[in-house]
Amino acid sequence: MQEAIVNTNRVLTCIQCGKCTGSCPESGKTPFNVRMLMRKRQFRNTIEEFLPWYCTSCGACTIRCPRDVKPSEVIIEIRSGFVENGDIPAAIQKALENTFVQKNPWGRSRAKRGAWVEKLDFEIPHVSETASKRLLFTCCIQAYDPRCMVIPVNVATILNRYGIEFGILGEEEACCGNEIRRIGESGLFEELQEENKTVFKEYGIKEIIALSPHCMNAFKKEYGDMDIKVSHYTELLAPMIKNGTITFNGTYNKKVIYHDPCFLGKQNGIFDEPRDILKTVQGIDFLEFIRSRENSMCCEGGGGRMFFEVETQYKRNSEVRVEDAFQKGAEVIATACPFCVMNLEEKAVEKGLEVKELSEILMEVL
Repeated sequence: MQEAIVNTNRVLTCIQCGKCTGSCPESGKTPFNVRMLMRKRQFRNTIEEFLPWYCTSCGACTIRCPRDVKPSEVIIEIRSGFVENGDIPAAIQKALENTFVQKNPWGRSRAKRGAWVEKLDFEIPHVSETASKRLLFTCCIQAYDPRCMVIPVNVATILNRYGIEFGILGEEEACCGNEIRRIGESGLFEELQEENKTVFKEYGIKEIIALSPHCMNAFKKEYGDMDIKVSHYTELLAPMIKNGTITFNGTYNKKVIYHDPCFLGKQNGIFDEPRDILKTVQGIDFLEFIRSRENSMCCEGGGGRMFFEVETQYKRNSEVRVEDAFQKGAEVIATACPFCVMNLEEKAVEKGLEVKELSEILMEVL
């Protein structure tokens, strides 16, 4: 694993400045307090077993830590201890079991991993049959959830329309393990990593286009040097739109506000490409959240939070985010992550707003 779990001794360098807590989307409204957690770790005090599961792995605490303690990694360490002892929420346990058996946290049949291609009017070859060895990698949630299945369908359609050769793995594709590692199950993550890397090597993969920022992050930062180019699909489409390879025929006459996903923005610095794409679409009145780019508010989907609900009742970030968009006068919240789509949509519908993954807007104007 490239991004090693932090040695506990690093926690001793924490100066209790509180920047971690100040940047955390969960602190102040839940029992979760990163600074206090680091303090308990320093003195090896007992940590309540429910506390670490509030973390969404947004990475803000690690980005802002002046002593490079990497609090988000320390939290993974703490979770690992609970996982080893079996002291974990039942829903998390189920997600891990599902991933072990079916290679996805939802436990859907692995044989159906590539079922989304049935919605296309053209055939996608297995990546081994392509000259480019360019792999379109589908996140688990996009492969199985009806709401997010539209994303691989859209991106595949766009790539095919503009002559970009690519292939897929179908049922040979396994979970990238990004959330599994953050849950604290390092052993299972290593199994997934090894399986995927073996398949990539077997078929001579030279490039991976990831549809989810979470998958992109795992491949780029946690799989080691694979000698494979890894990018999010917006990084591929943005320059094609800029140089005129992709052109728009329609208009999108709506006020659109862009939400930065944590794993795309904060953790990988991809801020401009999604914005460049949206700003090129004729008719869009582009808006920005006050909390955007590096300061974007986490949707609370990462770190395993997609698989279970914490017990504390509080105003969720998704609700705050939708209210902010409403106050800005937005009609559509656009984002480039399936986790964000799922978390924002319910509250957005209640406010009369739409949530669109970027590819959905593109398909309406191409």
